[in-house]
Amino acid sequence: MDYFNYTRRTTSEVQIGDTPLGGSNPIRIQSMANVSTMDTDACVQQAVRMIDAGAEYIRFTAQGVREAENLGTIRSLLHNQGYFTPLVADIHFNPKAADVAATHVEKVRINPGNYVDSVKTFTHLEYTEEEYAQEIEKIRQRFVPFLNICKEHHTAIRIGVNHGSLSDRIMSRYGDTPEGMVASCMEFLRICKEENFQDVVISIKASNTVVMVRTVRLLVQAMNAEGMQYPLHLGVTEAGEGEDGRIKSAVGIGALLSDGIGDTIRVSLSEEPEAELPVARKLVDYITSREGHPPITGKLSSPYNPLAGYPRNSRIVGNIGGNHFPVVISDRRNGNFEFDYSAMPDYIYIGNEDPDNLPDTFQLIVDAHSWKERPNAFPFFIASEAKIMRNYPAPVKFIRLSYPHLTPEMIDILKQDPAVVVILSTHHRNGVGEQRAFIHKLWTAGCNAPVILHREYRERNPEWLQLKAGADFGALLLDGLGDGVMLYDEEISPELEDKYMFAILQAARLRISRTEYISCPGCGRTLYDLQTTIARIKEATSHLKGLKIGIMGCIVNGPGEMADADYGYVGAGRNRISLYKGKECVEKNIPEEEAVDRLIQLIKDNGEWR
Repeated sequence: MDYFNYTRRTTSEVQIGDTPLGGSNPIRIQSMANVSTMDTDACVQQAVRMIDAGAEYIRFTAQGVREAENLGTIRSLLHNQGYFTPLVADIHFNPKAADVAATHVEKVRINPGNYVDSVKTFTHLEYTEEEYAQEIEKIRQRFVPFLNICKEHHTAIRIGVNHGSLSDRIMSRYGDTPEGMVASCMEFLRICKEENFQDVVISIKASNTVVMVRTVRLLVQAMNAEGMQYPLHLGVTEAGEGEDGRIKSAVGIGALLSDGIGDTIRVSLSEEPEAELPVARKLVDYITSREGHPPITGKLSSPYNPLAGYPRNSRIVGNIGGNHFPVVISDRRNGNFEFDYSAMPDYIYIGNEDPDNLPDTFQLIVDAHSWKERPNAFPFFIASEAKIMRNYPAPVKFIRLSYPHLTPEMIDILKQDPAVVVILSTHHRNGVGEQRAFIHKLWTAGCNAPVILHREYRERNPEWLQLKAGADFGALLLDGLGDGVMLYDEEISPELEDKYMFAILQAARLRISRTEYISCPGCGRTLYDLQTTIARIKEATSHLKGLKIGIMGCIVNGPGEMADADYGYVGAGRNRISLYKGKECVEKNIPEEEAVDRLIQLIKDNGEWR
């Protein structure tokens, strides 16, 4: 990849029915049904709604052979109605179902963590080298016949690794780590390569965006080392719903798309499947609009390693930089001083407003020509005023710059004044690349001035702003670049902008300001009303700051895939729920009508209720 200029990663082409993936094809979008695969009419109706909403692939769960067989019926009925969108079978724990599904649909997804290995027990097992090799051979013996069925029926496969659903064998050697996820995937890819099976797509997902992005980058590096160019399916698992689900997906998926990585995406929302498609299309269109942008000249700073997540170490200026949480700066130059106190910004930019008109409780950023020396007011400069900054006796000074302003003279000014904080703006079509180039140039020059990432948009639609800002800020924040964020959209209320900035920082795992919900989108395995339940749990717990609560439709997505949740609410059967503390199941088979109250009591019993 070119770290500063947008180009798509070169991949091999995979034939999936009449909709090929990878190669020179556009980035495809897809979704997954959340009704029972045995409810044929419901599946057909939902598939039609997804296709009409833009889906280029439709996935159904297939828990067993019956479900796998019924996919053939669903496919025939869709064809009879004139819908030829490829279908994908989603398989967990049942290789025989994968064999059957491969004869009926265009693609089959298998999970290496449970394709051959038994259900994980989270116990540490010791394997000798010989025993480990025997386990790999066991995979090969079961996997190769499946590949032969796929060859015979021209069926593609997806090797789909999920964080938290690694086998005990992989866990014993690598732990629940990005390296373990990559190792699990590569075991299956090597067999595909040896068997000359080319129609392979890979996904390697997590609900933690930091883990997701680092793991995909590690996988690309591992494939490059072994001469593999398989296309990638991107997604943030259990992203949730509403604005949180959109922002979290934009942060994770957008960061990788910005690097040119990704050939198909699914935005996993705990909503109706057809609601995912417009979100995915907007995100893809926004990132790919950078194609052919004016080139950016940049050079990576030598300490930086995108695979190691090495952050830039900035100096401390007030409460900005160093090991401080990234700050949120709210642009209130329009005179709106109404606030949502659940998303209260650290600083307020008031333009040329007289700071004496506002309370001392606010940290104010004031245009330099209107600045008054007082404890809570800090001057704001533009590039042409850089030379006069030294005349202002303020403990914190802000200067707005963009990449063309970063001359050797400007770097010297930033180095010499320890009170300066840069507000980094861009209007380049590839703003992520230009802001990266600015920060790396500072880094290489030995200038450790803190940098606030600043972006301006003109979006009337809040969803567009959530996706664009999530993707743009997320790509830089996940790289360890940026000591704060500042967002402005003249069409959106500043209270919403503040809320989105905090949500982006939380999605990037840099500043936890509220409860995080790790909720799956649901599928045919879900045996309770997922969307209603999420709403009830949110209503009861949204005031709890810093907790992570997993809400999973079934045992496939829990406890493993909510691996870092503090508490888990997991479907155990029809209208039956099990509760988890971390990875430990503490209450089993609770009636659904009692489960939310029992979850609240569990949190209280552990002293984490406020």
